[in-house]
Amino acid sequence: MTHSDDVSAVHDIEVLALHPKVHEYATMKPTKVTHKAKAHWKRNSECPTGCDLKKDFNDIKPTTLTERGALAEAGRCLKCADAPCQKSCPTQLDIKSFISSISTKNYYGAAKAILSDNPLGLTCGMVCPTSDLCVGGCNLHPTEEGPINIGGLQHFAVETFAKMNVPQIRDPNLPPISSLPDSYKAKIALIGCGPATISCATFLGRLGYQDVTIFEKEEYGGGLSSSEIPQYRLPFAVVNAEMQWMKDLGVKIVYGKALGSNGFSVESLHQDGYKAVFLGFGTPTPKIDKVFEGITVQQGFYTSKDFLPAVSQASKPGMCGCKTKQLPPLHGRVIVLGNGDTAFDCATSAFRCGASRVYVCFRRGFGDMRAVPEEVDLAKDEKCEFIPFVLPKGVIMKDGHVAGLEFYKTEKNDKGEYETDEDQTIKLKADFIISAFGSQIGPVAKACAPLTFSNGPADVDLVTMQAKAAPWIFAGGDLVGNGMTVEAANDGKQASWHMHKYLQSLAGIEITAKRQNCLYSALLLTLLIYQWILQEFTSQIHMD
Repeated sequence: MTHSDDVSAVHDIEVLALHPKVHEYATMKPTKVTHKAKAHWKRNSECPTGCDLKKDFNDIKPTTLTERGALAEAGRCLKCADAPCQKSCPTQLDIKSFISSISTKNYYGAAKAILSDNPLGLTCGMVCPTSDLCVGGCNLHPTEEGPINIGGLQHFAVETFAKMNVPQIRDPNLPPISSLPDSYKAKIALIGCGPATISCATFLGRLGYQDVTIFEKEEYGGGLSSSEIPQYRLPFAVVNAEMQWMKDLGVKIVYGKALGSNGFSVESLHQDGYKAVFLGFGTPTPKIDKVFEGITVQQGFYTSKDFLPAVSQASKPGMCGCKTKQLPPLHGRVIVLGNGDTAFDCATSAFRCGASRVYVCFRRGFGDMRAVPEEVDLAKDEKCEFIPFVLPKGVIMKDGHVAGLEFYKTEKNDKGEYETDEDQTIKLKADFIISAFGSQIGPVAKACAPLTFSNGPADVDLVTMQAKAAPWIFAGGDLVGNGMTVEAANDGKQASWHMHKYLQSLAGIEITAKRQNCLYSALLLTLLIYQWILQEFTSQIHMD
């Protein structure tokens, strides 16, 4: 090769020059060659689908941030004086405050601000439908960069704090446990170890109650967060960390205790001396269309209450002690019925269980979908196929197994109501059907007496979460119609304060505080000790 001072003489090197010159001629290259080069250099590869996802339970949340991403995102926040993002958060997080802490790398301060108002801050950072809540009010929505990724920042801050392994303690500025009156020794029972219960029990522990017991029917805690939200959206380790922070305050969990079994009921707890009972076990019975009556799992029909817990137990490390749990053995075509968040969790999980094609079929149109955009986009990216305006008519069976499903077409009339057109039908081949038409209280309602139910939700005061039929009963979450995890967490917080007022009133003590300042978490003392140890360790290294 002959040497030349002109860098342009060497192919593709001119781009390294200080002032690359503009080409003096048009570039000729066949499109076929460009296609090959594009495939080699492509970075924004398409989302895998079908068999590519089998047994792949890695994190897929688009909101997940690294430290670099979190600092950049926190730096974009306007720190609005009257922050509209905070007005849409059910737990009333001080969003502006925790984002400010992140921007100065005060991750502990950010986590403390979050966990003070929401003991399930890590879970909510991962699964909250932020586009419909805090992010929906962000003033940066109209900008080119878009709104702040609040969920991702919350997830990052609390996850970073969790790695510190700092236990939760009561605020040292509050009266010590030993000096509290006997009314703080009242026996309190909570049924179901789900988000509402974990929140309620945590706040009761912070207030100083010393005999708080949770009764859970399963051999693991976390409720639907553990059993029905897939591993790739919410790992069990996250739920376990939040339960551990709760247990740091002295809360006890009794597993394998199912309401309605062996004489265990709300009334029996009251007779055993429990002064207050909180119900946070959700709605355990699936709603099943009559066309599926008599069809079993072995024949290819699942409800979401069958399918998602089976997926979670087989895919979430640490959740189930049994190592022999297997994923539901799906294959071929799978039809998922429903258009809520649970339906889309079933659809994306079906691919990971072996399905090659997944159809999400629902009665409504795209404009009336109940699922949040984050769930819908994920299913769309993974190549789920959507079939709107259909309603099940009958199951097609072959050799004793599901072979397909026949649908009626539906239409939306001028009043906005959906009507069934029995003259129009369609048929879809399917190897499995998963019904996600929602859930209800079911037979366990009898064991909740004297709590009553009206057309689904429990009869409670939605401000105090106190039962209208019995002042010693409180409830929250799905049981009262609040289905989001963050709403359940807030129900637990509300119930804890009004339960506190009720229990103290039994002892003749009036709680007059207008603000629940004592509910704020007390992690600071432990952190100071942690920081002191870290400083001593660092100084010792420097001396060496």
